Amino acid sequence: MPTPAYAAITLGSNSFNMLIAKTKGGQPHIIAKYKRKVRLAEGIDEDGTLNQDVMQRGLDCLSMFAQMLAQHKIHQDHVAVIATATLRCINNADEFNRRALPLLGHSIDIISGMREAELIYQGMVATTCGQGRRLVIDIGGASTEFIIGDGHQVLFKTSLPMGSVTYNRQFFSNMPLQQLDFDDAKQQVLATLAEHRKTLRDLGWHCVVGASGAVQSVVEVLMHRKLSETITLAVLTQLQAEILAEEDASLAGIIGLSAERAPTFAAGVAILLALFELLGIEQLALSGGALREGVLVMLAQRILEEAI
Repeated sequence: MPTPAYAAITLGSNSFNMLIAKTKGGQPHIIAKYKRKVRLAEGIDEDGTLNQDVMQRGLDCLSMFAQMLAQHKIHQDHVAVIATATLRCINNADEFNRRALPLLGHSIDIISGMREAELIYQGMVATTCGQGRRLVIDIGGASTEFIIGDGHQVLFKTSLPMGSVTYNRQFFSNMPLQQLDFDDAKQQVLATLAEHRKTLRDLGWHCVVGASGAVQSVVEVLMHRKLSETITLAVLTQLQAEILAEEDASLAGIIGLSAERAPTFAAGVAILLALFELLGIEQLALSGGALREGVLVMLAQRILEEAI
């Protein structure tokens, strides 16, 4: 009997994503992908509410997702809608949920940072070859998750309030950028990471895997330039110099950087630079998957259990 299709929808602070899959050979096999750069975290006002323009941007994306769910004939019971940092922290998350419900026909599950870290790790394990202890770093729009694991076992996990969209607003909104902007961002990373830094370094790891748009942006630049896709401190230092040489927010002079990635590129590079220096990271590789793949694995297991 063929397995039904199912959909994992993740509402991040930077991007909204939807993966549609069927199970083959016991593993999710992706048959369609949809993504939109909603940049939800850009719309958080000083009073902690999400402004109406950005909320509408998010709801418009959900309308499109709903059309695709209907097109792929996905049963309502086979959909998971997961939201992360921005919907965790805004004061009017209830309003967003209430307005989203009739569009999707499905309630939104706003998960904790710890649950997000677990799903990111499982998504990485399911899609990324490698052995030994791994440090996984997922730099999102408004939060960054750190997980150390061995195989399927998670040894340490945390979720901290730093991200490429929020840091862009805080440190990188005035062009041309200066070295001081990167220095200020590093000090903020140091303060945010402080209580976990020793634990992370004491546990140690054999390799570091990055699962995020910030890492993807850097890897895309390296691929365009036909360079090694492994991120090193030298790579990040070079990109920082290129960012500082730009006078316009489009960063159009950086070869290989897409217009879609440009708005949060400086903040992502700054966070990566700070983490490389503060944690003594030598190199980092892009993960095959993260949160959305972790949600797919969760859905696949749930549907399998229902069928038994």
